Amino acid sequence: MHQHLRLKRMLQVSPPSRRACLFLIVTVSFLLACGCSTLSTPEDEYQDWTDERFYNEAKEALTNENYDRAIKLYENLETRFPFGRYAIQAQLDIAFAYYKFNEPDAALAAADRFIKLHPRNPYVDYAYYLKGLINYNRSIGFLERFIPTDSSQRDPGAALEAFKDFQLLIDKFPNSRYNSDARQRMVSLRNNLAMNEIHVARYYMKRRAYVAAADRGVYVVEKFQQTPAVPFALKIMEAAYKKMAMDDLAADAARVFELNYANGIPNTEFSEVRDTSIGEDVWDFIGLDD
Repeated sequence: MHQHLRLKRMLQVSPPSRRACLFLIVTVSFLLACGCSTLSTPEDEYQDWTDERFYNEAKEALTNENYDRAIKLYENLETRFPFGRYAIQAQLDIAFAYYKFNEPDAALAAADRFIKLHPRNPYVDYAYYLKGLINYNRSIGFLERFIPTDSSQRDPGAALEAFKDFQLLIDKFPNSRYNSDARQRMVSLRNNLAMNEIHVARYYMKRRAYVAAADRGVYVVEKFQQTPAVPFALKIMEAAYKKMAMDDLAADAARVFELNYANGIPNTEFSEVRDTSIGEDVWDFIGLDD
């Protein structure tokens, strides 16, 4: 009797449960359909685009300084047409787009990838040059482009990398069209690296670490000849040696200074070694649109 009653109750409850399940299935199916439709929208945007259209649209965006859009289009071009006629050029162009979009790490990665994949490409020298240019400018922040600062007091890490990049460009491609500009930038980089050593030496002098200060001066004289930093290095050496009562060495430094700088420290952008601005004109970057 009790089993009969339980079975009866189950049969009474079953119909609503089936209807509820059916309603739930229909609802979930509808939501999934809507979700799939929403997810497919970005793909539909480029559904009928050819590789030529991708490239032309990306190039136009790059010309108009719409770097975000250019990057997106170049990425889509390479993904959809990895072996198309514009794929290789897109790999190089996206490196420049990242550079102009102030994404130096992504730009360096893209340039390195191009060099690795296409070492014999006729435009691979551009990738090497772009790497140098990226490192040359990567330590300059937004405010520093408008507020003059002493470029020799920046972290020299990026400057060292830029110098190596430009040197590699010149060594590997002696006839590259970018070598002339690379050499000019290397001169300013070398000057700034030398002056960075002077700032460190001055810090050691303030801390009364005279041996370290003198060593920095000697390093500048030996490794950075013909830079504006040399007379400062000689003066620091003279002062440090005097503090250590090493009069002969102090006299030698003074004599070398008098022989080469009888009229005093030359009037250059580094004529005053100070903590405030001495200008950053040499750090302005050039465009590569040509």
